[in-house]
Amino acid sequence: MKHAAKTLPTAFYNRDPREVAVDLLGCTLSHDSGDVRASGVIVETEAYRPDDPACHAYKGPTMRNRTMFDRAGLAYVYLSYGVHHLINVVCEGEGVGSAVLIRALRPMEGIEAMARRRGRSDNLCDGPGKLSQSLGVGLSLDGGDLSEGPLRIEAGEPPEGEIVSTTRIGITRGVDLPWRYLVMGEKDVSVKPKVVSARNLKRSHT
Repeated sequence: MKHAAKTLPTAFYNRDPREVAVDLLGCTLSHDSGDVRASGVIVETEAYRPDDPACHAYKGPTMRNRTMFDRAGLAYVYLSYGVHHLINVVCEGEGVGSAVLIRALRPMEGIEAMARRRGRSDNLCDGPGKLSQSLGVGLSLDGGDLSEGPLRIEAGEPPEGEIVSTTRIGITRGVDLPWRYLVMGEKDVSVKPKVVSARNLKRSHT
C-alpha cells in the first residue's frame, strides 16, 4: 500500500520518551492487513522510563519485555491481563528500556474494518486495548520496525487542541508521575484528566 505521509524516522524515537510522547500527538498510527488499512490520529500517550516503578523495564530484561531493550523505533506489543494487546514505541538507545504507550486514537481510515473487529460502531479507539483490536494488531507485530513495517507511524500536523499532561492510569506504581499526555477536547481520549499537571505543551518536532 502507498503511504502519502512521511513515516517517522528511527531517530525520532531515540530520545526521552516524555518528549516522544508529546511529539506523537497529532501523528497517525496505521496498520496494513491484506488490502485493508486501518488508521487513526494519536490523541493520547503515556511515557515510561527504566527508573519508573510502573515501567516493564524496571527490573531488567525478561522474555516478555526484551523488545524494550532493543533499538529505538520498534513496536513493543504485549498482552495485558491475558486479554488486551497494547502498542508501545521503543525509545532511547539499545539496553535502556524506555517506551511510549499509545493510549487513544481518533479513527480515520478503515472504520468499517475497525467496527467489525470490535463488534460495535462506537468507542473504537478510546483506549489502548480497543485501538489495538480495531487496528487488528497482535503479538506477531512485536519488534516490528515502525518506519517500514505494516504497523507504522506517520508525521502529522500539531493538534488543534491544547496538549496537557496528567497522571497515568491503569497502574498501581508511579501513579503520581504526570507522564500521560493528551489533547483536550478530543472525544476519543480514554479518560479525561481529573487534574492537569501542565498546560499548553508544544511539540518539539513537527
